[in-house]
Amino acid sequence: MKILGMGLRGLVGSRIVERLQDKYEFESSGVDITNKDASAQIKDSNAAIVLHLAAKTDVDGCEKDKPLGSEGEAWRVNVEGTRNIADACRETNKKLIYFSTDFVFDGTKDFYVEDDTPNPVNWYARTKYEGEKIVQSLSTSWLIIRIAYPYRANFKKLDFFRAILKRLQKGEKVNAVTDHIFTPTFIDDIVVALDNLIENNSTGIFHVVGSQALTPFEVASIICKTFGYDQSLIVRTTRSEFFKNRATRSFQLHLRNDKIARLGVKMKTFEEGIKEIKRQMENSEFKITNTK
Repeated sequence: MKILGMGLRGLVGSRIVERLQDKYEFESSGVDITNKDASAQIKDSNAAIVLHLAAKTDVDGCEKDKPLGSEGEAWRVNVEGTRNIADACRETNKKLIYFSTDFVFDGTKDFYVEDDTPNPVNWYARTKYEGEKIVQSLSTSWLIIRIAYPYRANFKKLDFFRAILKRLQKGEKVNAVTDHIFTPTFIDDIVVALDNLIENNSTGIFHVVGSQALTPFEVASIICKTFGYDQSLIVRTTRSEFFKNRATRSFQLHLRNDKIARLGVKMKTFEEGIKEIKRQMENSEFKITNTK
């Protein structure tokens, strides 16, 4: 099966290609999705599926775009870019798989399932939710995959896990919030889930997230323990202090993954994911340094 992908060079997209390139033929789009070139490429492609991971994801950077409204980059990429892709999928009857985020929720519930109504509290989340609504308006086949705090063993750009690990390797303190809940997700599990959803021709919304909701302090402590660093390097802080003068965040973001689990997909806990990453690092050219 051929898949046309937007954003396949990013943190998640590149791993999807690495793990599934022997099973699917990936056609990577390098065009700007905010102009009509993206629509033209979709129409010219014989791919049955369009995999849309392209987005502006810098939460604080997106917030700076808010005064510009629809003229800002966040809106143009996350909303109008998605509209261009969706319109082309509608015209060519291609299935659209759209990657979204846990940030679409406001964090006022103990946990969230797929049927809960989003209520974004910052501009990044608003633009991603607007993208979701565009996808859901399609008369053709669509799939929305919400992910949360993805992490992997290696990539040119740091994710939250490797940012923490890098500081620990340097012997630097890590400020870790104790009053914020999130659901970190091992990217290799996202790949498995995506493969399953494609094979089953699934449609609708799925939370493809880890099986453990934690505070950043707990996450940093697990990384410390797993990789053998001094726990005293982890410094407790609060969300009001850590996110001071930054975009508003949702602080209770426990997404449930029961729906994807019913398809037989086992999403790892953070502890399980980090242990697998340590194994991958130790058995590749990306060696871990300064571990016990």
